[in-house]
Amino acid sequence: MVISVSHLSKTYRVAQKEPGFLGTLNSFFNRQYKEVHAVSDVSFAIGEGELVGFIGPNGAGKTTTLKCLSGLLYPTSGHVSVLGFTPFERKNTCLKQISLVMGQKNQLWWDLPAEDTFLLNKEIYEISDEVYKKTLHELVELLDVADVLKTQVRKLSLGQRMKMELIAALIHKPKVLFLDEPTIGLDVIMQQKMREFIREYNRRHKSTILLTSHYMEDVKELCKRVIIIDHGKIIYDGLLGDIVKKLATHKKITVIFESDVDPKQLDAIGEIKEYNFPKVVISVERGASNVAAAELLQKFPVADINIEEPDIEDIIRQVFKGKELV
Repeated sequence: MVISVSHLSKTYRVAQKEPGFLGTLNSFFNRQYKEVHAVSDVSFAIGEGELVGFIGPNGAGKTTTLKCLSGLLYPTSGHVSVLGFTPFERKNTCLKQISLVMGQKNQLWWDLPAEDTFLLNKEIYEISDEVYKKTLHELVELLDVADVLKTQVRKLSLGQRMKMELIAALIHKPKVLFLDEPTIGLDVIMQQKMREFIREYNRRHKSTILLTSHYMEDVKELCKRVIIIDHGKIIYDGLLGDIVKKLATHKKITVIFESDVDPKQLDAIGEIKEYNFPKVVISVERGASNVAAAELLQKFPVADINIEEPDIEDIIRQVFKGKELV
């Protein structure tokens, strides 16, 4: 396995203080602490070329896990292996084969063109001129940023900066890529372009990618397998499709009517979730969706009809609320 995590735990000792001046004064002489278990007994393995979604609510332990995997944090206990190396030992041989991209962090030089950062990384990673030029050309072409390479980073849009961040992280052609919220703050068009790039890069280079995102559309489009973490513990590791089959007991039928329809006539077909003529959304049991659609077409003035799975956000929300997956 390219990535192997066994019983990983990370605990922080956090100082506590009462508010106000007296609380501050008291903390000097009698400081209280509490232990926060950011990650608790986490285990999983990821093979070469896999693109895995790592999802969970805020504070679940996603970023802490990625930092342990990339060597930025020393785990409290457990074993972590990436490409056969222990990341927190920070060996050059390991660091030259991995990369971490954090959507809320910036590694580019703000007042210089992004290309200057690429050249700096070229020297840091000891990349030959030939390999550098070839890799840069490929990434620039894939991300379509040739026209802004020489523009100061501070003058770039957020989407352009994120593309440059990806180039800086990939210029040394890492075998393992950790992506922490790579589409955060981007508009829907730029999000889609970033997804297309990640998918294509994974296909071309067979790189192993662990992706965290609060945008479930990222996970839905890119990842067959997901690892779900909550309160520092893994609560699911498997195919995203299996979660949908397990928890999506109903489907949505969206109907556009040619003329007005009495909502009471639709009650026998399923539960009306939305009625805003001419559009109606009806929830029906998964196994009865085709029969319900046929009945709608036969008995009502239907202009258009569509059968959909429930939103992936709704399904994952059920998992976070404690819905059983086994």
